[in-house]
Order: sequence, then structure tokens, then C-alpha cells
Amino acid sequence: MTAVARPLFRDPVHDGATDPTVIWNRHAGEWWMFYTSRRADAPPLNDVSWVHGSDIGIASSSDGGASWLYRGVAEGLDIEPGRHTYWAPEIIDDGTEYHMFVSVIRGVPTQWAGHARVIRHYTSHDLFSWTYRSTLSLSSDRVIDTCVLRLPMGGYRMWYKDEADHAHTYAADSEDLTRWTVRGPAVECSAHEGPNVFELGGSYWMLVDEWHGLRVLHSRDLETWEPRGLVLDRPGQGPDDGGYGYHADVVTSELGAYVFYFTHPGRSDDGAVHPGDDNDRRSSIQAARLRVSGDTLVCDRDEALEAPILPLEGPFR
Repeated sequence: MTAVARPLFRDPVHDGATDPTVIWNRHAGEWWMFYTSRRADAPPLNDVSWVHGSDIGIASSSDGGASWLYRGVAEGLDIEPGRHTYWAPEIIDDGTEYHMFVSVIRGVPTQWAGHARVIRHYTSHDLFSWTYRSTLSLSSDRVIDTCVLRLPMGGYRMWYKDEADHAHTYAADSEDLTRWTVRGPAVECSAHEGPNVFELGGSYWMLVDEWHGLRVLHSRDLETWEPRGLVLDRPGQGPDDGGYGYHADVVTSELGAYVFYFTHPGRSDDGAVHPGDDNDRRSSIQAARLRVSGDTLVCDRDEALEAPILPLEGPFR
């Protein structure tokens, strides 16, 4: 058995890996992780341009998640000239091709407010080169952070953050991953982002990022969601794991359920950002095991992990 690295991964170019999503690459026969590649090394200006102008980074693992190889950035996302912003990829495999849903902002804004955020749909046959398909028409032009799940009776459901409605999670349905019908608000218990939905222990679970840990929500029908406490809200003891866990993806298999999340290891306990501090900006991706305990989920982020935590022959997802 091989110990899983801690931190699991750091972007070797900009050191700003965030918002991970993990998927089995059928063609390469290994796991690929996609993430927002924030520019933590950008000039130390007193603005937020460093979180914009980001590519979608890629890393791969052929040893069950023990180690990860940097693969560069996803190609083909630009549909107009200029430098633009790509955040929070979600990828689903329909068995024939891969579908990416990614948050896009035109240009490299220097402030958070005042510019549209949209979700674009791309497809690929190799997980590396992507073709633009459409810009989704959803509940507003302030939408980010998609999660997509195949529904048990057929079709798909998407959850995403609508910043125009108090940073709540909305849902939309599709039969073909192309045409989407907005269902409306799905989770309104708090302001949050980064919804991630998965099945575990005979129930459905959602994790959302409340910026002080991940809120656990439970559902039996994917319609009604009940809050069930927090995970990753207390510091871990491992390298780069001393703060909150942010925006996560969960992979479930016969090996268990593992949450892939990111941390800001250089930030103070209150999460405050110090302008011009590169160490304050940098982020690391971590992994930890999730378990069902009673009516909620628990996560001991200090539990030592041994690979494989991901199947060596990946499941269809």
C-alpha cells in the first residue's frame, strides 16, 4: 500500500489549484482531476485580478490517487480573442463523450462585482481538447459552480449557485445534457456556493461551501434537502490542511467515499485575505474519507489514507 500525498496536489505553475472535480478517463485508463488554476503568483496588486484570468488545470493519477501528474490546461475553451476567466469545472461522461460545464467571465476583472458570470457547455472525446457547444440560459447572468447528476429514472439534474438570488443553489433538468429547464431554488438555508451531489448509504447528499466549512444536506428524493451539520469546518493537522475545507467533489466507489477539497494554507484563522501576499493566495488540494454516521456525514481529515482511494480500473460515471 502507498500513502496518499499530503497535500494531494499543488499547481506547479501558479500554485492556485481550487474547485477540483475528478473523473475516470476511459481512453487513458487513469483518473483525471480538473480544477480552477488561480493565478496566485500574479503581481501583488490590491485587487482580485489574480482570481480571474484563470485556466482549467488538469492533473492525472494512475496509482489510485496516491500521486498526481500535472497535465497542463484544458484546450479549446476560448471562443473569442482575449484573456478570459474559467472557474469550477464539472465533467460528466455519457458513455460516448465527455461534457464539461464551466463558469466563464469575460476578461480579467479587477473586482468581484459588476460583470456577468455564465455557464458554458463543451464536449470532448479525450478530456483534453474541448469543443464549445452552447452558453446555458439559466435563472440569471450571475451563475457559477455547476454539479450534474444522472437521475435514477433517466435524464440529468444540474445544481448551481445563483449569485443574483442571495447566493442560493438552483436546479435545472435536462434529458440530453444540452437543453436545460430551470426548476428554481433548491437550497435556501444559507448563502453558499459549490454544490456537489452524490449517493451514499442509500441516500442522496449535497455538500455546499459556506466559507467556514462544508454544509451537509440530506435528501431521499433529490427534491427536498435538509441541513445536517458541517464537515471540514475544523483545522486538520496535515501539511497545508490547517484551515477550512472549500468547494469539494466527492467520488464514491467500492473503496468508499472520498472528498476532494481545497484549502488556503497561508491564511489566518479568520480566513481574511491580505492584499499582496502570495502565500495568502496560494491553495492546495486535499483528500479525505467521508462516512455516514447516524443521520449525517463525518470526515476525519487527519485520518491517514493509503492508495488506492480510487479504483485502479475506474467505474463508468
